[in-house]
Amino acid sequence: AQDVKHDAETKTETKRRRWWLLLLTLPFLGLCFPQMYARATPALWGFPFFYWYQFAWVIASSVLMAIVYWDLGLRAGLIKEKRAL
Repeated sequence: AQDVKHDAETKTETKRRRWWLLLLTLPFLGLCFPQMYARATPALWGFPFFYWYQFAWVIASSVLMAIVYWDLGLRAGLIKEKRAL
């Protein structure tokens, strides 16, 4: 009975993890089609849109990776604690 409960928790956790990992596809999708952002306007502090858009994705990607890492790491720690009990 305990193995069935553990299997159900593992499947639920896997589904949750999958949703968090989908966040990591956003930078790929945001930069995958350069024809959408290959233009000069609007400029930001004198930088053409093409450059600052890509740089914004570098920062956004770092933030997204930190969020996913923090969440998955926190969940992994909680799962290990539950299994230890």
